[in-house]
Amino acid sequence: QVQVVESGGGLVQAGGSLRLSCTVSGLTFNNYGMGWFRQAPGKEREGVSYISDRGDNTASVDSVKGRFTISRDNAKNTLYLQMNSLKPEDTAMYYCAVRTLYTGSWYSAGMFRYWGQGTQVTVSS
Repeated sequence: QVQVVESGGGLVQAGGSLRLSCTVSGLTFNNYGMGWFRQAPGKEREGVSYISDRGDNTASVDSVKGRFTISRDNAKNTLYLQMNSLKPEDTAMYYCAVRTLYTGSWYSAGMFRYWGQGTQVTVSS
């Protein structure tokens, strides 16, 4: 079966950096677009960044542009999210997801079928 496993979260001070990783097994990784989502307590899940199957197209929500970079290594079945200049408002559970539908926008959670359990990112002020 498909397994999606995130890692790399933690506690960091404002202005610091973290790199999240997501390893996928059980499917042909380079056939699928991938996304990072996040959810803070009391808030809806939000699309953060997206990358196409070959990595030649990316997109990000405005609040992270210039600070977060999404990338992938198809040889390692791994997705990354490099997060720099972190802010307290970036505090959330971060999820990796496999896109299986293309009938809507990349930031719509409904376009993604397989999800990891999440990794917590906490940014202190």
